[in-house]
Amino acid sequence: MILILGVTASGKGRLGFELARALDGEILSVDSMKVYRRMDIGTAKPSREARQAVPYHMIDIVEPSESFSVGRFLEGANAALEDIRRRGKTVVAVGGTALYLKALLYGLFEGPASDEQIRAELRERAAIEGLTALHTELAGIDPEAAGRISANDAKRIIRALEVYRLTGKPISSLQRQFEADRPRHDWTLIGVRREKAVESRRINARVRKMIELGLVEEVRSLLAEEKPLSQQARCAIGYAEIIEYLAGRLSLEDAVEEIKKNTRRLAKGQRTWFKTFRAIHWLDAGPEEPPEQILERAKKLIETEAAE
Repeated sequence: MILILGVTASGKGRLGFELARALDGEILSVDSMKVYRRMDIGTAKPSREARQAVPYHMIDIVEPSESFSVGRFLEGANAALEDIRRRGKTVVAVGGTALYLKALLYGLFEGPASDEQIRAELRERAAIEGLTALHTELAGIDPEAAGRISANDAKRIIRALEVYRLTGKPISSLQRQFEADRPRHDWTLIGVRREKAVESRRINARVRKMIELGLVEEVRSLLAEEKPLSQQARCAIGYAEIIEYLAGRLSLEDAVEEIKKNTRRLAKGQRTWFKTFRAIHWLDAGPEEPPEQILERAKKLIETEAAE
């Protein structure tokens, strides 16, 4: 069982596809946005040709009007893993959604039950003082959690502060205890990593390509559907900014620059998350290194792991 991870636009999808073809495998997508139907360009889904060549799981499973959670992902992923392994195929999991990756490896961290009184108090403070004030407070008590939670992520900021109020312990310390055991399955973890400047150029190029492929038209079509987009889908990077453009609040040029900036910020958060993962075999890809060479390096690594 192989897990390929990396920041957005790192080349992990291409590597996962080539490995699955080489090893008679099937791909388990570990991505919180590829689950949505008709959200194709902005989520960089594999092409129709790729999906005909290799079976993919956990892609196009819910409507954009639905909410989706890590719990639903884990339920579907476990079923897919069982199905793939029962048929004697190699599992190649590919993704960059760190929370989903953690759940896949270690299961769900639930923490203490929610306290509506505390949550209501924190929501009121956020409304009065601003969410930044709560994020700053979190940084003071749990810098590790604050470093990987966006200053705009109200749900997770409030949850982290709630856990601290209820337990007196930072949520990051509880999560480390939860993850102290080995992963639930025998995974080989391979990370695709590039220099930050190279990754930023790849991100910018991907965003330009998405616009060329018709991202604006894709978002316009989604907004025209009978059922409105869920809050989760509306907030997806690439979609949120184009929605602002279509509403007349941003020029297209500014929307594109916002997508680039927000994607680079996402990559920064992913790097922070990945530092908490153990036993990753990092493949440092050169700026001009061809995908075929990265594939061969990955195959040799897997062979070495199997021999041990």
